[in-house]
Amino acid sequence: MRLLAATLIFWVTCASGAEPPTHGKRPARLVIRGAMVIEGVGTPVSGPRDILIEGRKIASIAPSNAGRGWSADAEIDGRGKYVLPGFVNLHGHVQDERAGQPMPVDYCLKLWLASGITTVRDVGSDFAKAKAWRAQSQQGALPAPRLLLYRVFSARTPEEARERVRAFQAEGADGIKFLGAYRDVMEAMSDEAARLGLRRAHHAGVEETNALDDIRCKTTSIEHWYGVPDAAFRSGVQGFPPTYNYANELDRFRWAGRLWREADEARLDEVLSGMVKAGVAWDPTFSIYEAARDLDKAANQPYFDAYLHPSLEAFFKPNLSNHGSFYTDWTTDDEVAWKENFRLWMKAVRTFAEKGGIVGTGEDAGFIYRIYGFGYLRELELHQEAGFSPLKVVEHATYNGARILGMENEIGRVRAGWSADLVVVKGNPLENFKILYPDKASGNSGIEWTIKDGIPYNVPQLTAEIRKVVSEARGRK
Repeated sequence: MRLLAATLIFWVTCASGAEPPTHGKRPARLVIRGAMVIEGVGTPVSGPRDILIEGRKIASIAPSNAGRGWSADAEIDGRGKYVLPGFVNLHGHVQDERAGQPMPVDYCLKLWLASGITTVRDVGSDFAKAKAWRAQSQQGALPAPRLLLYRVFSARTPEEARERVRAFQAEGADGIKFLGAYRDVMEAMSDEAARLGLRRAHHAGVEETNALDDIRCKTTSIEHWYGVPDAAFRSGVQGFPPTYNYANELDRFRWAGRLWREADEARLDEVLSGMVKAGVAWDPTFSIYEAARDLDKAANQPYFDAYLHPSLEAFFKPNLSNHGSFYTDWTTDDEVAWKENFRLWMKAVRTFAEKGGIVGTGEDAGFIYRIYGFGYLRELELHQEAGFSPLKVVEHATYNGARILGMENEIGRVRAGWSADLVVVKGNPLENFKILYPDKASGNSGIEWTIKDGIPYNVPQLTAEIRKVVSEARGRK
């Protein structure tokens, strides 16, 4: 009996005694032991669980006592920690320069990983460069989230629209992001893209197309919120002053802050119902507009000193030549208007979700005082402010994002057979999303590991590398 007991003790010790994984290197077999699991589909936390990862996939999930015998090349101690799916950022821009000044692309990519983001839908960047980064990410040669590249679309005629869509597919685009578009051009583009299986993200503007056109054309997702309240105006147009100039961003954003209050409530309800019926998802990107309701707070975040690259800082300074840097004359009246704008906007997103609509999460960082990753995690907090429970917010950030990308059978869940895209957190993010921020990673809370496609990235190491990049760029020793 003593020999049997000793043998069992030896076997259990060996089975659970593997070393922690090597940062940036995919082990053949990785086990996370004893963690609480948030699956990502709105179901409650369950655990403790052991999670077996083989290569790029989650192989098995079992109660800790059942999975204890799994052998592993590397092991993460998950006791007291929470595991959830990797976050899906639906509105990212991979950037390696700002304000004409270089900025290492690693800064952007590592910040995303440090924030638990394992998939990014890039909706506008240097496509040639981004294709190379996408390939390196797929090969595991570059510390980066999975990148899906949506080409920015414009065309003058329906014929040109179809030709351009075909060219985008041939060049390797994963989808299309379009801005202002004539109605006949939008219809042709949407038809050709649907025929070729390319998904579409619409950043509408003050133009002839709005959410009603997205409903008719079955657009994949509406970005931000332009086009939704516009479709519910009784007069068909917002009450702009005679001096309004759409090409002036200060005018544009100032009056955008008065837009939601002009939407007719009954008509808006019809628009939201139409979006749900047509399968049009909504990626509201609340966080990128938050400076409009509190400029001083947005411009003076406590983490800027350690994490804001000077090239990005230069881009943020008020300058109408830089997109989003329009705060040259922002007033109390503007902030008050935007506070009400947020209230009505959040109410609309909540109503859309209650009707069955799919809500996702994106950040649009690199503009308007938003740093990559930090802007995304602030988005989670704002979804909670909009009235969604923390479990529902996680669903927006994981499973819903996967659905919008058409990848719901691959990513967005902690489930056997799905890609090993996971976030290991020291603490319970459902109690406080703030513990997810990268500046918390070196303390007793924060994300400890971001696992993308089976590759574990140690977040304290990532944040140390990012702080070093910023410090050196600022000329500090």
